[in-house]
Amino acid sequence: MLILAPSLLAADFKKLGEDVRTVAEAGAQYIHIDVMDGAFVPSISFGMPVIASIRECTDKVFDVHMMVEEPGRYISDIKKAGADLICVHAEACCHLDRTLQQIRESGLKTGVALNPATPLNVLDYVLNDVDMVLLMSVNPGFGGQKYIPYVTDKIRSLRAMVNARGLHTDIQVDGGVTPANVRELIEAGANVFVAGSAVYRGDAAANTKAFLDIFKEYEN
Repeated sequence: MLILAPSLLAADFKKLGEDVRTVAEAGAQYIHIDVMDGAFVPSISFGMPVIASIRECTDKVFDVHMMVEEPGRYISDIKKAGADLICVHAEACCHLDRTLQQIRESGLKTGVALNPATPLNVLDYVLNDVDMVLLMSVNPGFGGQKYIPYVTDKIRSLRAMVNARGLHTDIQVDGGVTPANVRELIEAGANVFVAGSAVYRGDAAANTKAFLDIFKEYEN
């Protein structure tokens, strides 16, 4: 299944709830929420109160991307705020397996994010227990960056790894995803797409539908 996950980092913070509803009603399946701590990445973004406040706006999957040092400290609070899936960076976890176990024990879906230059072999011993792998296609911390081309080969390699193990792991791509390049990413093996500027710059409903129309080309 091909899934669009609009990133709220590109939304209008003055009307965040409205922007969530707009993309949800247009058909987006996930809402991608970036939590940044100013340490793992330079920026600071959403925290638990903001997530909790927009939870009532939609029943769509809240895909929470934790760009924070040692995210295991916050798993319980993020769950209480309304997360459905928590994705943590392998680079930010001292004990990745333990953090993933915390997420599983909380009853949420698990995700592991890798920065562009992080090799796939960090997944060797945890891939079987992960619901989703997020491949960053920009260096994390800021929206509006251009897609890094070598990530396409990384998507292909990860899909081959997933298939070789007989898994159904989702592969998410985040950074510089647009209607102009999403076909290439689909064909490489990704199936969950984070789009910020490409959705919220202009008519968010129309931009959401533009992605979904492309997805239909592959699903029909």
